[in-house]
Amino acid sequence: MTAVHERPVEKAGLTITVEDFEELAAGAPEHVSLEFLFGQVGAKVMPDGDHSEMIKWLQRQCMQHRPDLWLYPEAGLVVEAYRKGRARPDGVLAPDGAFAGQGEWAEAAGVLMTVEVTSFDADTDGRDRREKPRAYAEAGIPVYLLIDRSTAEAVIHSEPVKGEYSVELRLPLGKVVTLPEPVGFDLETGALLSLIR
Repeated sequence: MTAVHERPVEKAGLTITVEDFEELAAGAPEHVSLEFLFGQVGAKVMPDGDHSEMIKWLQRQCMQHRPDLWLYPEAGLVVEAYRKGRARPDGVLAPDGAFAGQGEWAEAAGVLMTVEVTSFDADTDGRDRREKPRAYAEAGIPVYLLIDRSTAEAVIHSEPVKGEYSVELRLPLGKVVTLPEPVGFDLETGALLSLIR
């Protein structure tokens, strides 16, 4: 793994560098998935069965519509401005073989879309709805798809400009969701309604 040398991030009296985070994440137990966004270390909740089924459904849809791409689950990405962040999206849509030869934390170049499915934990609002759109836009990822189970919506963020997505579209699950270019296909999201509890 190549270390990225950055200035330490200071938050509430705690100083942690990207190198410190990567060491911490490498030593975490298998059932713990850590992320580092905007100077904060966070743990992702282990997915429940409905969450896993949604990701499986999305993988199948991506394969059918874009066989040249793959929806990689839980790939580690270098995100945020100045390469300070580390995220593990639920899915990363990229060309087949995009992560070959890269370490645990891959560059976001070539990633067409990140996908998150909300969990039912206290951090979801801040992490999936606020921090991750900003981090993914800062990394230049063209599309961020959020499947929000609390609101039963698909939220499509696109067209990153100056570290923010300039377009946000919310559609109720059950509707056809058009993923903008460079993804460029429609999702018939009715199948996801049975996974909302």
